[in-house]
Amino acid sequence: MNEVEIKDNSFLRQYETRVNGHLAKIEYSSQERKVFLTKLIIPEEITAKEFKEDFIKAVLSEIQEKNMRVVPTSPDIASFLRRNKRQYQEMLPVGIRI
Repeated sequence: MNEVEIKDNSFLRQYETRVNGHLAKIEYSSQERKVFLTKLIIPEEITAKEFKEDFIKAVLSEIQEKNMRVVPTSPDIASFLRRNKRQYQEMLPVGIRI
């Protein structure tokens, strides 16, 4: 995994990172101890195949460090969690299936 340095921009409610001057972001909303990942935006100028997965992993790691649960409402993030179910299953709230 390539290291992706992310920033939690709580004012805009998004995790963000810059790659070659372009801003990639995952928008979120939080409620109680849950983070709803609502939208993944990666500029078309960022062409590295593995970037999207590395970015999602970095954001999930940040959320896990805060001991919060994640609710993926973005199709891209839900798909990632489906493919990596064993690794991230414990981050999903009780009753949420992907």
